[in-house]
Amino acid sequence: MTTATGSDLYYDPYDVDIDADPYPVFRRLRDDAPLYHNERYDFFAVSRFEDVERGLRDARGYVSGRGAVLELIQAGIEMPPGTLIFEDPPVHTIHRSLLSRVFTPRRVAALEPQIREFCAHSLDPLVGRSGFDLVADFAGEMPMRVISMLLGIPEADQVAVREMVDANLRTEAGKPMEVGEEVSFGSEMFADYIDWRMEHPSDDLMTELLHTEFEDEIGTTRTLTRDEALLYATVVAGAGNETTTRLIGWAGKVLAEHPDQRRELVADRALIPNAIEELLRYEPPPPHIGRYVPADVELHGQTVPAGSAMLFLVGSANRDERRYPDPDRFDIHRDIGQHLAFGYGIHFCLGASLARLEARIALDELLQRFPEWDVDLAHAQLAPTSTVRGWGTLPVVIP
Repeated sequence: MTTATGSDLYYDPYDVDIDADPYPVFRRLRDDAPLYHNERYDFFAVSRFEDVERGLRDARGYVSGRGAVLELIQAGIEMPPGTLIFEDPPVHTIHRSLLSRVFTPRRVAALEPQIREFCAHSLDPLVGRSGFDLVADFAGEMPMRVISMLLGIPEADQVAVREMVDANLRTEAGKPMEVGEEVSFGSEMFADYIDWRMEHPSDDLMTELLHTEFEDEIGTTRTLTRDEALLYATVVAGAGNETTTRLIGWAGKVLAEHPDQRRELVADRALIPNAIEELLRYEPPPPHIGRYVPADVELHGQTVPAGSAMLFLVGSANRDERRYPDPDRFDIHRDIGQHLAFGYGIHFCLGASLARLEARIALDELLQRFPEWDVDLAHAQLAPTSTVRGWGTLPVVIP
């Protein structure tokens, strides 16, 4: 097993230079250290598609109850109940089932007219300009607006909610996220809104969450408590905001680098859904997913000891040549099959259909108004977070 000591092969999720282009390091990990240990930050990592897929599917061998973020796993903090993405069965099964009952395909699909209206509202004023910031002027706003449509958050509060969610994910470049003795995923903003919504029900996801009955882990039929509802709202808002913003940003950057394929999309919008899947494979917003190892695991002839943190390198798995022919080539016509950008197994992203809908509409509306663009990479900046990878600033130039 290759370690960080005694080898020039080094992977560090906080390293700014690696994060700028992790794929050469990912390839070396797949070839030379399919099970990797970083001694400085004391985590293990697997990088091949087969290992990542198998690990994400194994909810007993790699548990989520200690968090899915490296800093949270290593902090050893007890996650508050209702933190869906950081739960294990049977509680996770119950809470996910409840959210699935209200977060339905019908409710998601019904948002399309509103999403298109928001896109037009954001993009039309940019027509005729020589350029704009794709993230600040569009991608950074859209996902939080959509989540707010689902939750019923008033438009006047939506910008403040987005800023709060973003602030919770930001780190200092090159450093881990700071974690205190307790983790709070809620905010007074959501608390005030939930209290108000309990007294003023409406036709939105929040009202359904507050009033839908379910059977909990001890067999009691009840509705969510106020604290559980607060956690649900905050988790949904956080999970649906940052990742979709980064996906739209990657669409701008990658399609600028592949203008012939972009022109194909302009000519035939039916190609957009597969182009979104290829973008998710090629530049997945979550580069890795963390899990806690509760018991010794044998991998590649080595032992990962109980109590370890494991990173499943999604960004590497999605470019594994053992799975995809010529994986470093972007191809909107690729027969992709399965990728791991939304995870796998019981924690497969519940908002995947919403993210796909948002990305499809965003790209369609963008191409309709701007069939040609370049990216000013000299002034573009990756956003510093330890959970997602993508652009915080992405200036585009319109010819």
